[in-house]
Amino acid sequence: MSSEVVAVPLLLQMIFETEAVMLDVRSPFDYATGHIPNSIFIGLDGSFAPWVGELIRDIKQPILLIVPEGREEEAVTRLARVGFDNTLGFLLGGIDEWDDAAKELDTVNSVSATQLNDDYLEFQSRIYDVRKESEYLSEHIVDAKNTPLSKINTHLEKLPKADKFYVHCAGGYRSVIFASILKSRGVHNLTDIKGGYGAIKNTNLEKTEFVCPSTL
Repeated sequence: MSSEVVAVPLLLQMIFETEAVMLDVRSPFDYATGHIPNSIFIGLDGSFAPWVGELIRDIKQPILLIVPEGREEEAVTRLARVGFDNTLGFLLGGIDEWDDAAKELDTVNSVSATQLNDDYLEFQSRIYDVRKESEYLSEHIVDAKNTPLSKINTHLEKLPKADKFYVHCAGGYRSVIFASILKSRGVHNLTDIKGGYGAIKNTNLEKTEFVCPSTL
C-alpha cells in the first residue's frame, strides 16, 4: 500500500479506523522532549530495522509515521525492506504540526546519571537495565535488575505499579524504546537515565567488577 501525507484530523481518523501503530522515528531526545501520546519510538538513527522486526511482529500491521522532515521516503523504504509494506502515511509537518493544532504532547521523564547518583540509596532497588543479558553480566549497577528490551513482555508484571523507577540501556536508544512501549500501555511512573550506562560508568554509583563479554 502506498503511503500518503496526512494532516492531524486525518491522522486521528486513520488511527481510529485502522488501529495503526504511530511509529515515531526521530531521535531519542526529540521523542523524550515531546511526542504524541501512545506513539512508539524506534529511531532511524539506531538499529531501526532489527528493532521494528523484533517489536512489531505482524508485518501487515498498519503504521503511521512521525518522521523528521526530509526523511519520510527513507523511513518508508527501510520499513518496506524488512517486509512492512503497510505504512499508511506520515504526519504532515511532523510533531510541530501536532503541537500547532493544540493537541496534547507527552514526555518521558529523564534524569542525568549524576542526579541519579545523588538519589541512589533511595532508588537503588528500582533500577532496570534493559541491555542484553551479556551486557548486564559484563558490568552493571549493583542491585539493578536486568529486563532486556527484547523480552519486555515477560517483564511487565515485575515492574513497580506505582513507585517511581528508573530504566537505562547502554547509551539511551533502547531505554527510550522501552519507555515508549510502557507509556503506550499506561505505565508512566518511570524515569529514563540519560546517556545510559556510558554515563553511569563516570559516576560513583556502585557497580559490579567488569567481566570481558567474550568470557561469559
